[in-house]
Amino acid sequence: MKNILLIGLGRFGRHIAEELYRLDHRIMAVDMDENRVNAVLGFVTNAQIGDSTDKLFLSSLGVDNYDAAIVAIGDDFQSSLETTSLLKELGSRHVIARAATEVHEKFLLRNGADEVIYPEKELAKWTAVKCTSDHILDFIPIDGELSILEITVPDQWRSKSIVALDIRKKYGINILGIRRNGNIELSFDPSTVLTDKMSLYVAGDMRAIKKCFHL
Repeated sequence: MKNILLIGLGRFGRHIAEELYRLDHRIMAVDMDENRVNAVLGFVTNAQIGDSTDKLFLSSLGVDNYDAAIVAIGDDFQSSLETTSLLKELGSRHVIARAATEVHEKFLLRNGADEVIYPEKELAKWTAVKCTSDHILDFIPIDGELSILEITVPDQWRSKSIVALDIRKKYGINILGIRRNGNIELSFDPSTVLTDKMSLYVAGDMRAIKKCFHL
């Protein structure tokens, strides 16, 4: 369980609050809008109505006591930038800030953000990959071109064993796990014969994945 400071409770911030709640983390939620604060009270440990660009207010929250601070402000980049900078100035351990554009991302990193999330960009990437192949069930970008995908078993792979396919040698792609009967198996026998009742978790460079799955 971690203590998280969440600043900005629009739609994105509220979704973060809900997910953190499901993961049993302790959350301090902050927004200037009373209605937004009231809307997340069922998902957070504590909440404050206040201006995160006000240094005295932010300092009163004891930002250095939190494992991470998430700046989820999406409708006012100047406030997001100022909040990010103040958090680092006040000793926040790890600041994660939301960016709406690549320019925002660069400014946030220069002004104290330890990590920047770009939800619109990631969603666009996921949608583009998903709609270009019937095989892809889920897509998780990891770092640079490295990604993990959940895929249905392609027709030409069915009734063949994992070791016989040897996709690591052919494409540089690793099979990490198998899902069957609703269960994920991370330890599996290479002699396992693939069927249309399974899906696979694979990891690799996107260029190799595109070649393998004809994206």
